[in-house]
Amino acid sequence: MTLKQLAASLGLSPTTVSRALNGFPEVNAATRKRVQDAAERANYRPNTRAKSLATGRSMAIGHVIPVSTSHEIVNPVFADFIAGAGETYSRAGYEMLMRVVPDADEAQAYRDLIARGAVDGIMVHGPRLKDARVDLLAELGIPFMIHGRTSQIERPYSWLDINNQRSFRRATQFLIDFGHRRIALVNGLEDLDFATRRRRGYLDGLESAGITPDPALMRQAEMTEPYGYRALMDMMRLPEPPTAFLSSSMIVAYGLRRGLSDLGLKLGRDVSIITHDDDLSYLPNDGDVPMFTATKSSVREAGRRAARMLLRLVEDPQCGPLTDLMEAALMVGASTGPAPR
Repeated sequence: MTLKQLAASLGLSPTTVSRALNGFPEVNAATRKRVQDAAERANYRPNTRAKSLATGRSMAIGHVIPVSTSHEIVNPVFADFIAGAGETYSRAGYEMLMRVVPDADEAQAYRDLIARGAVDGIMVHGPRLKDARVDLLAELGIPFMIHGRTSQIERPYSWLDINNQRSFRRATQFLIDFGHRRIALVNGLEDLDFATRRRRGYLDGLESAGITPDPALMRQAEMTEPYGYRALMDMMRLPEPPTAFLSSSMIVAYGLRRGLSDLGLKLGRDVSIITHDDDLSYLPNDGDVPMFTATKSSVREAGRRAARMLLRLVEDPQCGPLTDLMEAALMVGASTGPAPR
């Protein structure tokens, strides 16, 4: 079935159908769903080659992953984001082109992709506090979208992020309301923008309650399960150990839980944990009573929304910069309780 045939079957113009399939906001939700359902029933797939010839575009979106962070390819957060973005690209007739390169070759990889006309847009992952990729991609003249933000760049750019600072301030306040005063932060690497914002939220929460931050209760590292385990074991040996932990990742929270188990402590009674969970499909935190109290945000939905925004920039580069700040919900689970007396 062609686009014209699909449009005729729905009594709509080809332009409206194309915009509905590409997620353009000017198409109302009911029409978009009607078009998407009809396309699914008809097994409609855009003819990428024909569209490329007609538009002069490659019909591909680039994702460049430096080797030093290539473990993110198997990280559930990265995988869920890619799954959400991939759904959107596919519906719009775009391919995803992923390039894994050594750190030192990352800038050249962008230049090569753009010089060859291999991609129409770039999705940027893991932004740092001052991320040189913003200036590079702007100067190369290609539409790009950042998953996250970079605090120390003045040039306007397009981004989608969650409100990390507010999320961690709220989580810290939740623990304070339960009587906790010795609250530890087990954070990601703080040269990454999201981790710095989470630390600010944590410190804001302590300050609002008149609690002096203790550097001994703050950690930053790659967010792995062993890191969470080591952080808990180290801090529980302190003369005044924490009674609660804030974890920047569900994976880290599993390490914290393992440490508590090895120490014979009960989660939610002896020590409380709040984690950021990204609503991961691979590590579900659900059920009648979720295992962890968590700041909940769907990274798959973030992938869908960021991809739609990037495709809008590809279609109309003058429409940007586009920004979207998603809020995280605080979901109460079994991992939090009153501070022990």
